[in-house]
Amino acid sequence: MKYLVGSPRSTYDVVVLGSGAGALTAAATAAHSGKSVLILEKAPLLGGTSAISGGMLWIAANHHARHAGFEDSVDKALEYVRAVSRGRGREELFAAAVNHGDSMLGFVEQELGVRFIYLDNFPDYRQDLPGSVDGGRTIEPQLANIDQLLGDLAQHVRSDGRAPFTMQEYEDWGAFTRFPWGELDARAKAGLVAKGRALVAMLLAAAIREGAHVAVEARGEHLAYSGQGADDGGRVTGVVLASGERIDATEAVVIATGGFEWDHTLADSMLASRLYTMCSPPTNEGDGLRMAQRIGAQTRGTREAWWAPMSITGDTRDGQPIGTLLRFERQGPGSIMVNRHGKRFANESQNYNDLARALQSWDSPNNTTLNTPAHVVFDQSYLERYGVLSHRAGEPTPDYLIEGATLEELAAKIGVHAENLVATVERFNALAQKGEDPDFHRGETAYDKYWGDAANAWPNPSLGPLERGPFYALEVVNGAFGTNGGIATDGTARVLDVDGAPITGLFAVGNATESAYASGYPGAGATLGPLMTMGYLAGRTIAGQAAAHDGEASSAAGLADLAGAAR
Repeated sequence: MKYLVGSPRSTYDVVVLGSGAGALTAAATAAHSGKSVLILEKAPLLGGTSAISGGMLWIAANHHARHAGFEDSVDKALEYVRAVSRGRGREELFAAAVNHGDSMLGFVEQELGVRFIYLDNFPDYRQDLPGSVDGGRTIEPQLANIDQLLGDLAQHVRSDGRAPFTMQEYEDWGAFTRFPWGELDARAKAGLVAKGRALVAMLLAAAIREGAHVAVEARGEHLAYSGQGADDGGRVTGVVLASGERIDATEAVVIATGGFEWDHTLADSMLASRLYTMCSPPTNEGDGLRMAQRIGAQTRGTREAWWAPMSITGDTRDGQPIGTLLRFERQGPGSIMVNRHGKRFANESQNYNDLARALQSWDSPNNTTLNTPAHVVFDQSYLERYGVLSHRAGEPTPDYLIEGATLEELAAKIGVHAENLVATVERFNALAQKGEDPDFHRGETAYDKYWGDAANAWPNPSLGPLERGPFYALEVVNGAFGTNGGIATDGTARVLDVDGAPITGLFAVGNATESAYASGYPGAGATLGPLMTMGYLAGRTIAGQAAAHDGEASSAAGLADLAGAAR
C-alpha cells in the first residue's frame, strides 16, 4: 500500500474501497461531516471507470433545469425509469436515485466545488416511453485544470488518452474531422482535462480538502467482521488487504470497487450474454462483490452490464486489449450495420445499450447467433466527410477496416451473401434519399437526429446513401463499459444480507452494486448520476444526516450564480 495523501494509520472512521465518482462522492460527503476517511485504490492510478467515462450525469428534475424554465418532475421521471427498467427494478432504489439526485447535485456544487455544464437539448434515450423528455436531465463537468486542482497528484489520476473536449463539444462538432485540434492541444498543455477525468479531479480535490487520506496499490481481500450475524450485533469493522495489512473502520466500510467484467470466468457464469470486449480498467475483477458475498451479502441484477456496440481496434489499457465504443461511426448519415446475412437488423442510431442487445440475439432453430458477426458498412464519400475513428481518407487502410472496391467484393471479405448486401444497400439508399426508414425507424426520434449531422445534404440528419466505392466494413461486437449488477443495497446504500436485513457498518455504491435502474439505461449519464447519488446518500447516512442538505434552501440568485458558472 502506497499513501499519496496522508500518513499511515491503522484506524479511520470510514474506509472507502475504490476511487471512482461514487467512491469519491461518498468519501468527500463523509469527510465533510468531520469523519476521518481513507480512500483505498487497488490500482496504481486513481479514478476507476469514472475517469475514462464521458463524465455525464443523468439527474431528473435538477435545479439547472428549473432555473432554465424546463418542465420536469420527480413523478414524471419515476414513470420513465420504471418503463425503461423493463419491470426489473426496485421502487426503493428508483426513489432513492430520482428523489435525491438533485440533493446530491446541489451538495457537490455548493459544498464540494464541483462545476457542471447544463445540457438543455440532450434527449432521453427512449423517447417512445412515458415520462421521457427531449432534454434537461443530463449535465456534464466543466473543463478543469487538473494541475491547479491536484498538483503532483494529477499524475496519479487515470486518463482515457483523449483530448480535453467536453461531450457537448463532441456532439456539436460531430465527426472528429471537424474538431479544432490545435485548440485542444493548447488546452492539454495548459493542464485542462474534460469528461470523467475532470469530474474525478474535482471530486478528489474536494475529498482531500475535507481531510481524506488516499492510498493506491491497496487491494481489499476480506472484510473484518465481528459476531455471527446482524441478529447478535455483528458488524463490519474494517478491511484486510491482500498484503495482509488490516485497516479498522469504526463506523463504516464503503465498497465501490467497480464491476466484475474483467473476471472472465465470473462474467461468463453470470452475465446474460457473452461479453467480447470492454473498455474499463482491467482491475475491475469483482473484488468487492466477493468480499461482500463472504459475509452473506445478497446479490441482484448480475445478468446485466452497461452494454455497448464496440470494435476491437488494437487499443489497450494497462497492457490489456480493450474495445472502442462506436458512436458517430454507426449513427452518421451514410453508414449502416448489417448482420451475418448481409441485412440490416436494427436502428443504427438508437442508444448503445439497446443496440447492443440486438447483438446478443440467438437463432434457436439453427443453434447459432442471429446477427453476429455484424459490421458497420460505409462508402468512400462517408470516409472523406467524417473519417472513422482515427482513420482518415488518403491514409493506408488500417487492419481493423475491411475494404472492397465493390459491395460484392466487400461481401466476400466479410462472409455475407453478396446479393443480400447489395439489395440491402439499394433499399436503404432509396429510402435515405427520401429521409425515411420504415424498416427500423432510424431518424424518427429527437435522439436519433441529435446524433446525426445537421449539415447533411439529404432530408434527414440521420440518413444518407452509400454510393461510391471503395466500400468499407468495421466489425462490431457485444461490449460493455462495465457490469452493473452485484451487491444488493437499500435506498441509503446499506448492504443487505440474504434475508434482506442491513449488514451493520457496510455500504456499497457504483458498479459493484445492483444498478438503481436495473436493466434500464434512461439517458446519458444514467451510470454516474445514480451512483454518485447513492455515494452521497451513503456519506450522509454514515454521518447521521438527512438526505437533504442546508444548501437546498439556496435562493434563486444562488441558483442563477451556479447556472451562470456552468455556462
